[in-house]
Amino acid sequence: MEYKMIKVHGSKNTFYLVEVADEHEFDWPHFARWICDINNGGGADGVLVVCPSEKADAKMRVINADGSEASMCGNGLRCVARYVCEKLSVDSAYIETMKVTLHVEKAEPLAGELPTYAVEIAPVSFNLADLPMAYNGQQTLQHEVIDLFSPTIRFTAVAVPNPHLIGIVNEHYISHTSHQFLLAQFLNSENPFCPDGVNVSYAFPVDPSTIYVRTYERGVGFTNACGTAMTASALVAKINGFVEGEEIKVYNPGGFVKCKVNQVDGKWKLSLIGNATYISTHKIEKIDNNYLLHDCDFLEERLQYKECMETLTFTK
Repeated sequence: MEYKMIKVHGSKNTFYLVEVADEHEFDWPHFARWICDINNGGGADGVLVVCPSEKADAKMRVINADGSEASMCGNGLRCVARYVCEKLSVDSAYIETMKVTLHVEKAEPLAGELPTYAVEIAPVSFNLADLPMAYNGQQTLQHEVIDLFSPTIRFTAVAVPNPHLIGIVNEHYISHTSHQFLLAQFLNSENPFCPDGVNVSYAFPVDPSTIYVRTYERGVGFTNACGTAMTASALVAKINGFVEGEEIKVYNPGGFVKCKVNQVDGKWKLSLIGNATYISTHKIEKIDNNYLLHDCDFLEERLQYKECMETLTFTK
């Protein structure tokens, strides 16, 4: 049987997007490890599965490059939002994810004429049990030093719902990746703190309305961008007084996004706004549990993103 796929990216966080009528017709871990391999057409960070939903306009599943499944993906959700909205000829929709149904909508471009979408990021929890994470018998970890991790960096743990450990750092830790790499490797192997691993982000406050975020994503490694990590980092930076206002610009190795952070009835309401770019279209053939990759057509808009980012990206 032949299937169509689109290679997409949000802030250069790349995915293969495929729509299926039955979410169980593929062995997704096997498929993701095959299609995301860098030697197979350049690889990707994961696979976005779009399938029918009984309670929303569509359902999204996120399969990481190593075959593990993520509960959510902000950059991927923007790309799925575009796909679903364009298919249904609407400007907004609801997408079912593993833990919650989220609102998505078309937004004004952040640069040039890049297709841009705003997606809800929820739920938000600072309860360590929701990551899960264990530390010193505490229920939360908010802007605290853990000497084993670093004697100077203050960390916050938050689930949105993906598990994140956010460190507020100075510029040195953005320019030099070794400390973050070693900590992330430790927390994503057998350890006493995070039994299921955790996404580790270092956030550098640039000015009162801007931060720079680099993320080591579990199941992926260092990535050009992680949507839920950028949104969680904007939240942590705002709570601790490093940024002001409702809208925060977040730069990352792959470009930039905007995050809206505010409180409604005492609860944090988060929104991630950024590009949803189509890179290329592909055809694959499924034969039993094996796959063949056929035609690949590159799309012009992949170059539009590059041109826009050359003048706008904050580089460190």
